[in-house]
Amino acid sequence: MKALILAAGQGTRMGPLTENRPKPMLPVAGKCFLEHTLVALRDSGVREVYILTGYHGATIKDHFGNGTSLSLDIEYLVQPKRLGTAHAVSMAKDVMNEPFLCINADVIVSEGLVKGLMGSYEDGGFDAMTLVKVDDCSRFGLVESKGGFVERIIEKPGNKMEGLINGGIYLFNEHIFDAIERTPLSSRGEYELTRSIEILMCSNKVRAFIPEVEWVDIGSPWDLLDANGIYMAMMEPSVSGIVEENVHIRGRLHLGKDALVRSGTYIEGDVFIDEGAIIGPNSYIRGSTYIGKRCKVGAGSEVKNSIIMEGTSVPHHNYVGDSVIGSGCNLGSGTKIANLRFDHASVKVILNDSRIDTGRKKLGAIIGDGVNTGINSSLGPGTVICGGASIGPGKYVKGTIGRNALVL
Repeated sequence: MKALILAAGQGTRMGPLTENRPKPMLPVAGKCFLEHTLVALRDSGVREVYILTGYHGATIKDHFGNGTSLSLDIEYLVQPKRLGTAHAVSMAKDVMNEPFLCINADVIVSEGLVKGLMGSYEDGGFDAMTLVKVDDCSRFGLVESKGGFVERIIEKPGNKMEGLINGGIYLFNEHIFDAIERTPLSSRGEYELTRSIEILMCSNKVRAFIPEVEWVDIGSPWDLLDANGIYMAMMEPSVSGIVEENVHIRGRLHLGKDALVRSGTYIEGDVFIDEGAIIGPNSYIRGSTYIGKRCKVGAGSEVKNSIIMEGTSVPHHNYVGDSVIGSGCNLGSGTKIANLRFDHASVKVILNDSRIDTGRKKLGAIIGDGVNTGINSSLGPGTVICGGASIGPGKYVKGTIGRNALVL
């Protein structure tokens, strides 16, 4: 069975993290998000994959090439104008003439989920839609099922309620393309796949596939932390680098080639330290934490439940909690990133001029690429710093700091 991965979107809700890369290329648990999906497809027996690209599409193509390194045959399609999810799927009409998997590039996909979805097709040859149960479906849209089939799709019901939502993972027959051709433009000016599925349901049953799996939709930067935790829990520990004496490990550690953990360091939880990274001496790494290639976490620094991307330095006496930090950043000695509000209320974030309640009690900073902080600077909970910005020594910042800004 072939697979189509929809990876053309810009990811505007991801703030500064997608300034220089498409959302599916953001790292979690040692791989970019898209690679986790490709590995799950390969391990499920899929060999032919089409990746639909758009925003920064060359980044995806340059990284994966023809798929040989993953034992896959990868080809690329391009969506020149992002006109909605139905329009995205229509880009594959000429290459999908048999049943195929269709997967959003920003949802968690496991081998078990893919095999289960393919198995549901074998039970009757129906189109299928993966549904997942969430505590609050108000921001996703409610999907009702009956007798194992999708019965109704309700676009964002408004009220906070538990229910089933569209998981963004499908199995389609060629009928979906006829439905897309009959799909009208939505009020948001897009051709939406859920409307195409409703049209399809008028003439064909759509099976409701409801797996018992952990699921995350990467819609906001802090969702990366949840996805990182899920993938890290699947990680097999391995040590290819050097661990000096007097290092304490209390959890599962993946230590990449040429990485070094210096004496006095304490590692607790599921931790992935990538190739060439240097940790310590006397550092504390805990929670589900990913530290990227050639990063440095130096003397007396603590990193908790965070993602730190390639080439970033957290060198001396820093605290980083529940944060996502881009590549090529440098935190001056004594920089502290707070992750808990003084009143213990949920952390709010300003993204795209909108104030968003994250619903999280703990969230540190979302930092773009190439950001620098001076010594003893402090970042409030939920701070967003766009790429290239610099925060001066001793400064306290909160809210959103613009691209290439200088705060003195």
